[in-house]
Amino acid sequence: MASYHVRSNSLPSRPHPIIPEFEEKLSQARASEAASSSSASTSISYKLSGLQDLHDCVDRLLLLPLNQQALSQENHKKWVNQIMDSSLRTLDVCNIAKDALLQAKESTQALQSSIRRRRSGKIELSSEVKKFLTSRKVVKKAIQEAIGDLKGIESGCNFSPLNKDNETVTMLREVQATTLAVFGSLLSFISGPKSQPKPNGWSFISKIMRSTRIEEESQPNEFARADFALKLLISQNMKKSDNLNFKDAQDQLEELELCIQDLEEGLESLFRRMIRIRVSLLNILNH
Repeated sequence: MASYHVRSNSLPSRPHPIIPEFEEKLSQARASEAASSSSASTSISYKLSGLQDLHDCVDRLLLLPLNQQALSQENHKKWVNQIMDSSLRTLDVCNIAKDALLQAKESTQALQSSIRRRRSGKIELSSEVKKFLTSRKVVKKAIQEAIGDLKGIESGCNFSPLNKDNETVTMLREVQATTLAVFGSLLSFISGPKSQPKPNGWSFISKIMRSTRIEEESQPNEFARADFALKLLISQNMKKSDNLNFKDAQDQLEELELCIQDLEEGLESLFRRMIRIRVSLLNILNH
C-alpha cells in the first residue's frame, strides 16, 4: 500500500491527523475482502460499512487546502477528470445493484404474500414461485452485465501511482480500486456463483470475486438458499403434506428480505458518500 507520509506538493511534510486514519481505513477495507464470516450477508455488509468509513475519510481529506490546491493544478486536472469519469461509471454500477436489490425485494415480498395465502390454490402458488425464479434470472442477467462494466472500468484505469509528487491522486485511485473490488463482491453475492465470468486478465477484482465464489460454494448465501428452497418446493408439486418445505421456503424468504433490506441501506449510504466526493472534486476543478 502506498504511504502518504512523504513530503509532496499535495500533502504537508508533517502529515495531517486524517492521513493516518485514511491509511488505517484503507487497510481495513482491503483486509475485509479476505476475511471470512459465518454469514455471507454479514461479510458483505461489513465491507460496505468499511467502504463508507473510507469515503468519509476521503471527504475530509478533500477539505484540506493543500489537497485542494494540488488537485486544482493544471497538470493534475487530467488525472482528476479520469477519476471523475471512472467514479461516474461506478455510480452507474451502484444504481444497477440498487435496482437489482429492489426487484428482488419486491419479488420476495409478493411471493411471501402468496405463500401466506395458500388458500389461493397450489397451482397459482406454483405459478408465483416460477415468477420469482424467472425474476431472479432477469436480475442475474443484469448483474452479469454490471460485472462486465466493472471489468471495463478497471481496464480503463491504471491504479499504480502516477506521480510520486502527487499523493492525493494516488489516494483517490487506491480508493477507487478498493470500491470496485467491493462492488465485485456485492454483485457476485446477489447473482450467485454460477454468474462468475472468467478472469480474462483481471487483477484485484478477479481475485476478490474468485474468493467470493469459493465462499458461496462452501456456504450458500441468502439468495442461493431461497432459490434452492423454492425449487425444492415446486419440484414436490406443492403437495399438501409437504408442510416442512413450505415452512423452509417461508423462513428462507424472510431471511432474504432482511438481508436485502440491510444491503439496500448500506448501498444507499455508500451511494450518498460517493456523490458527496464527486461534488467536492467538481468544486475543486471549477475553482
